[in-house]
Amino acid sequence: MPAVVKKQRVSCTRCGTTFAKDGNLGKSANRTAAAAVGAFVLFWPAILLPILEVEQLGFKSQSSILGGIIELFQHGSYFVATVVLLFSIIFPLTKIVLLLELSLLEIFKKKQKAFTLRLMETLGKWSMMDVMLLAFLVMLVKLGDMVSFQFGPAILAFVLCVAMSMVASLTFDPHAIWEKSIE
Repeated sequence: MPAVVKKQRVSCTRCGTTFAKDGNLGKSANRTAAAAVGAFVLFWPAILLPILEVEQLGFKSQSSILGGIIELFQHGSYFVATVVLLFSIIFPLTKIVLLLELSLLEIFKKKQKAFTLRLMETLGKWSMMDVMLLAFLVMLVKLGDMVSFQFGPAILAFVLCVAMSMVASLTFDPHAIWEKSIE
């Protein structure tokens, strides 16, 4: 008579997280890679295309995120320009690239994976693309009738980039790094 094998779940005794099964690790990495590639592709139109068109006293102007940073540098607002550059472009882009590295590219050695993971998690906390989106909405509500705004073509790419970046972070399974290194 054949023995009956029960399905077992392995979970962390400290936090209770259930570990992924072998078959799910590849799926998790594929989901993360797909979302990170999507975020990477959408990142460029989000920062390069005009995100807002502002009309004030009959004058219209369009600006992209990168264009706004360049204007801040030209007007001497170096501190503000640097902060916006770091938190809206450099940190989010680095986070996306590191997610791609951890889930798809695998350029770094196994020993560097832990550092890459910690760096990606830290940058994720400091990247401000999603907060910037909320700032746009608050600005539109506060200024009301004094100034008219129209969203530019970059707003859709911006919203989708934020969403894809969040999906990539949520679907990433850090246990996959260690499972690959055991094989």
